[in-house]
Amino acid sequence: MVEQWMRQFQDWLCHRLETADGSGHHFVPEDWTHAEGGGGITRVLQHGDILEKGGVAFSAVWGEMSEAAARQLLMPDRRYFATGVRVVQHPRSPRVPISHMNVRYFEVGNGEAWFGGGLDLTPIYVDAQQARWFHEPIWEVCQRHQPDYYPRFKAWADEYFYLPHRQETRGVGGLFFDRLTVSRDGLFEELFAFVQDVGEVYDRTYSAIMRQNAPLPYTEREQQWQRVRRGRYAEFNLAIDRGTRFSLETGGRTESILMSLPPQADWHYNLTPAPASPEAASQQWLRQGIDWLAVPAGQRRLRLAPTSGARATRQQTFAPGAEPAPPWPPSPRPTPPKPWMTQKSVADGR
Repeated sequence: MVEQWMRQFQDWLCHRLETADGSGHHFVPEDWTHAEGGGGITRVLQHGDILEKGGVAFSAVWGEMSEAAARQLLMPDRRYFATGVRVVQHPRSPRVPISHMNVRYFEVGNGEAWFGGGLDLTPIYVDAQQARWFHEPIWEVCQRHQPDYYPRFKAWADEYFYLPHRQETRGVGGLFFDRLTVSRDGLFEELFAFVQDVGEVYDRTYSAIMRQNAPLPYTEREQQWQRVRRGRYAEFNLAIDRGTRFSLETGGRTESILMSLPPQADWHYNLTPAPASPEAASQQWLRQGIDWLAVPAGQRRLRLAPTSGARATRQQTFAPGAEPAPPWPPSPRPTPPKPWMTQKSVADGR
């Protein structure tokens, strides 16, 4: 059930991002197989009008990890099944933020199962009002599920998307959550519904930001700063990100794992922005604990597609006249059980 939804969500999101990019370029798929079991589809769009490089990667893998890897990743059982979709978009313009989203489901051999995920925005030049607009729909999604989700998972994102060696956040944050465990933290259906909504709100917010920011002019100096900030993004993904570590530890496909890296990046020795420069002003926002919802809203507003509380009606958020795409939410279908999966999992259709 979850695996099939993840597959269909990848299709839906690729269509949405292609429409927002507007170049006619597509996310080119590449299938791969995992050594122990399963595999995935990595889709990459390059040289678009807005997206210089974007990736939407689906995977569903299973096997048995080493004892050392299981200890490092705090896994209660070495046998695992994992499925998810990971998204990273690197725009051409320094005025359009980098974006990331991930939704995932794990099950281990003792029957324990949990969901995880998150989304965050990495502006090259921080627009505080736009950061607020990004957080507002995320807050609304959390309110529909558990009122404490936003403060908990927003604080977790501030902590997780942080470069301690630089003493700065990766961007303006968003949500991060892990090990929302079935039964302990909610019913399977409740947690799955929240993960689906996280996927939907990522598209709704980021597609709007792409369209609004792409026409803004920029200079060569701003492109140079973009490459510096892309370097910081790469530092996080290679040195800190737990998802990268898990995928490498469990024998994932290297090209798919590293598709999150930017197409170009710069590192300069001991680079410090000039005082009072736009770059220095932007750096001041890269800190933990900012209440983005308290930032004054200003005059400009993002044109976000309306949404209702019922996920079954979200196909109405497609742009008028757009090419038909898979409806929201993608309809899950049963998938064959993995060799070691528990009877409960098989009965539940996971």
